[in-house]
Amino acid sequence: MDRANRTHRIDPLPGHPIRLLEQFRFQYMAPKSIFLSRLTRSLGGLMILMIAFASLARAQSVVPPQIAMINDAIEQGWADYEITPAKEADDAVWCRRVFLDIIGRIPSLEEQQEFAADRGGNRRAKLVDRLLHDDRYTEEYANHWATVWSNLLIGRGGGMDRRDLTNRDGMMKYLRDSFAENKSYDRMVYELVTAEGATKPGAPGFNGAVNFLVGKVNEEKAVLAASSVSRIFLGQQVQCTQCHNHPFNDWKQQKFWEFNSFFRQTRALRRFVDGTRDVDYAELVSEDYAGEAGDPNDALVFYEMRNGLTRVAYPVFTDGTEISKSGYVDDVNRRHELGRLMMDSQSLDRMAINRYWSMFLGYGFTKPIDDMGPHNNPTHPQLLDDLANAFRGSSYNVKDLITWLTLSRPYSLAAVLGSNNQIDDPSIGETPKFSRFYLRQMSAEQLYQSLVSASGGNATGTYEQQEKKRREWLRQFVVTFGTDEGDEATTFDGSIPQALMLFNGELTQNATSTKPGSFLDRLSQSGKSTRDRLNLLYKAGLSRQPTKREVALAGELYRARGGKEIEMLQDVWWAILNSNEFIMQH
Repeated sequence: MDRANRTHRIDPLPGHPIRLLEQFRFQYMAPKSIFLSRLTRSLGGLMILMIAFASLARAQSVVPPQIAMINDAIEQGWADYEITPAKEADDAVWCRRVFLDIIGRIPSLEEQQEFAADRGGNRRAKLVDRLLHDDRYTEEYANHWATVWSNLLIGRGGGMDRRDLTNRDGMMKYLRDSFAENKSYDRMVYELVTAEGATKPGAPGFNGAVNFLVGKVNEEKAVLAASSVSRIFLGQQVQCTQCHNHPFNDWKQQKFWEFNSFFRQTRALRRFVDGTRDVDYAELVSEDYAGEAGDPNDALVFYEMRNGLTRVAYPVFTDGTEISKSGYVDDVNRRHELGRLMMDSQSLDRMAINRYWSMFLGYGFTKPIDDMGPHNNPTHPQLLDDLANAFRGSSYNVKDLITWLTLSRPYSLAAVLGSNNQIDDPSIGETPKFSRFYLRQMSAEQLYQSLVSASGGNATGTYEQQEKKRREWLRQFVVTFGTDEGDEATTFDGSIPQALMLFNGELTQNATSTKPGSFLDRLSQSGKSTRDRLNLLYKAGLSRQPTKREVALAGELYRARGGKEIEMLQDVWWAILNSNEFIMQH
């Protein structure tokens, strides 16, 4: 297909609803307004309308400065590249998009109808505010972002092995509580970097924040702890300089070991079940460090250069700020000093903006997003700095940042790549211009929650029971493997086992059930006609009306099923849930 003419990459391929519905067809049958008109009759009526529209225009033109900052910078980029952005996405598509990004699932049919029924001004802003601040969504918001950050901090596999010192429940609890109370970003980072205490909920001295570092500080002289903190929170991949100077910038091997020295007072201790050698939980503690020369007053670290020479390092922050060389915790707690220095660093602000921008807009200002060294220039440097300053000025309020991003113009655009913006295709190496919404796949967690939301399946029970079901599904669905950087990669790419789970797994079976009280059973009793119910089905899954072709296929299925409407709806619903359109964020 000509790239200039394609919209988003949803076409009648094997995963498209039309193709799936055709397969069903072949299986079961042989191939083949009055008030306004009166008001405008008088001059007074015309004046009233003009005043009303002028007032509405003024109300809609009042854009918060942070959003205006984003719009102005991105629009200037379009002008510089002489491209025309895609049109604005319709309300239904935007509603689906913002639900997925803010609370991690597609909206229910009732939530879509509630949004559509709001005829007042600024309904998009009101929906964002509702998702972020309404008590109805607090738990889902907290769970979604706790999952996102748990995967980032400890990986999808973190805490899943019984030999792992990390406790996933402890990590999730800390993050869930933090997002539920809207803890400021800088405070959360400081707590994660400086935490001490026990990993397991209910254990003496429990502090879930320790689960970030507890599995990293004892391994290879805390190399993983240093590289993770610098990469995740500062956007500085100092692990590249662990064994040699960086080939592309002025970062030296010395810099890595100076940063690593901040973690040398930290140890992870195993705590055993009474009377056994079974590990019950771990505890992260700060303790005196004698240094590799055995002198705690001068607690140095040795490292070997590639030429065989041995050099010495002390704790020095990446901006060159030195702290005391003492290894005594009473003299200086190195991690606490590191946390303090990070709070004063502009790198913290810029990395936060880059990460959240990539989460909502599809690409960051740099690639990769967590490599923001002097060798990797951002696409929009001034906007990055301005947003970083605004984020600090908002006292690192994450919900404020999410509001700015989701109400910005680039976020509102349709996922259309056409002749007017064909150079904006980062998938082939072009620099992102954000002239369209970049089509991307849901995360495995978003897919799970969307399947639950779309049908009500597996949504019963306590939080612990629901979490157990979710983890079991994810364990089967996502293949996780470690990387050389100490993080992990996952395969979520339509492999045969994943396809089979979506085709006929327990969650899909629950979602397509027609038993009394199920989603399809309730749907079959709604609407005025079969067409109404078909429209609602497509609205629930894809936030759009069915096409003429899809309506025709549904009619053929209806006849093939002997006029049994609910069986036709079940076939269509299965096809929707297994379509590539359902699984995409667009």
